[in-house]
Amino acid sequence: MALKDALESGKFAITTEVGPLKGTDTSEIVEVAGLLNGNVDGVNVTDQQSAVMRLGSLATCALLVEKGLDPIFQMTCRDRNRIALQSDLLNAHVFGIRNVLAISGDFPTLGDHIDAKDVYDLDSEQLIWTINRMNEGYDLAGNELQGKTDFFIGAVVKPVSDTDASFELQLAMMEKKISVGARFFQTQAVYDVDAFERFMKRAEQFKLPILVGIIPLKSVGMARYMNNNVAGVFVPEHLIDEMAKAEDKAATGLEVAARLINNLKDLCQGVHIMAIGWEKKVPQILQLANLA
Repeated sequence: MALKDALESGKFAITTEVGPLKGTDTSEIVEVAGLLNGNVDGVNVTDQQSAVMRLGSLATCALLVEKGLDPIFQMTCRDRNRIALQSDLLNAHVFGIRNVLAISGDFPTLGDHIDAKDVYDLDSEQLIWTINRMNEGYDLAGNELQGKTDFFIGAVVKPVSDTDASFELQLAMMEKKISVGARFFQTQAVYDVDAFERFMKRAEQFKLPILVGIIPLKSVGMARYMNNNVAGVFVPEHLIDEMAKAEDKAATGLEVAARLINNLKDLCQGVHIMAIGWEKKVPQILQLANLA
């Protein structure tokens, strides 16, 4: 079942993501695709994640279509101007890609080409508006397309904030993205059930599907790093203590991820598992969470 169909039918949707590698070898992507097929409703393909140069999201999404998966084409505003963004959207549609996730993208200084010039000709809200306009049959300059697009448009939101002001800002940004065409949301990683419930009580007014983000913990160091460096991610101390005491940290990380899914699934419409190198373990997480 395609992601759009799953969400519109009321099914608890499952998405995950793959990060293309640096080079032309796609064997690992093909292997992961085989493991994910039949287990998930959609697969995000990151777009030069962390501003590190890799195989492109577009080519990888096309490969996943060939393998029978429903890819979610992540598009960052960082690397392309409005001409290139619209052209790649047309390319994606021709390749059978029907889901797009619009994001701003990390600054080049965080990646492996620190002297690269960022573009940001459009921001994520403007990109969503552009995709919606192309769905209506027009480009950003008002020219009619010879064949319009039919994209299911997604956006991101950070449900956990460290201040009331940032919490309200996320809700306001969410509302703005909906007003310009967003039809589903995937969240930043969530580890605090109570904080997510607070967010969902406010976000339910928008009446759009929200997929909660889950990043499996691999180590205490990973948890500490995210707390210190990843905006909107807060791993509670009790989970860090559980990881610290675990003899088999990998197994415990998978169990924690499955437990979080079970504790959060009644609050939202789906889950988005960001495995970050553990893509092959996604079926195991789903089995532990009784979703496979």
